[in-house]
Amino acid sequence: MKIHHDIAGLRAALAGDRPVAFVPTMGNLHDGHLALVRQARAAVGPDGLVVASIFVNRLQFAPHEDFDRYPRTLPRDAGLLAGASCDFVFAPDEQEMYPEPQGYKVHPPAALADILEGHFRPGFFVGVCTVVAKLFQIVQPDVAVFGKKDYQQLMVIRRMVDQLAMPIRILAGETERNADGLALSSRNGYLSDEHKRDALLLSRTLRALIARWQAGERDLDRLEADAMQALRDAGWAPDYVTLRRRHDLGPARDGEPLIALAAARIGQTRLIDNLEA
Repeated sequence: MKIHHDIAGLRAALAGDRPVAFVPTMGNLHDGHLALVRQARAAVGPDGLVVASIFVNRLQFAPHEDFDRYPRTLPRDAGLLAGASCDFVFAPDEQEMYPEPQGYKVHPPAALADILEGHFRPGFFVGVCTVVAKLFQIVQPDVAVFGKKDYQQLMVIRRMVDQLAMPIRILAGETERNADGLALSSRNGYLSDEHKRDALLLSRTLRALIARWQAGERDLDRLEADAMQALRDAGWAPDYVTLRRRHDLGPARDGEPLIALAAARIGQTRLIDNLEA
């Protein structure tokens, strides 16, 4: 496996007609990321190339968020990626990715990007779409793999690829969880041991919301309010707990595949999770 820090070097390494699969990350990798890399390898086979990027993208962080303290662990990450059959790591610095202020940006439609995560993190999906579009231009993959844990992000990227006619197949990776059911996240490293135990309440709250809907309750406002209150009673600060349609994140309706999503802060750490119903 080879690490490239510059665009020209990576493009030269990828020149040719071998299929390319791409996994964009911000580093500080865990088993969830490695599962995406293995999925990428399966998608292109032994004769294809797998590229993972590691870049902490300032554009998707608000000024009060954790950009400066987000863990940068490239040597460790590179070792993990080598063990997961990754061929190339693209690890640019900010000067390489943004040699001048990024005036051209990708603005996804508000109906999908300004709800849920986009509502509580204004500008987040502009930053995500801009950096992903730029990475796609650099890597020019045939396949890209994104995790379902960031479900709204996955939907936004898929719509961007479709509407901009990018010749890239987007694959979804299942959410990886630890033995207790906690969704793996780079931000789990911020949690104290006590908060790691308490964090299991997030997925339990989603399961309870789904169970009540499946039992026939249809007062969605009440169901979501009760779920939010359950988190508050346990000392959390929830942003949202909601049940939505999978295909467009509109409000839940009978007879359609649904997904429960939540974002909440425990201590100083904001976690997200979702469960398909």
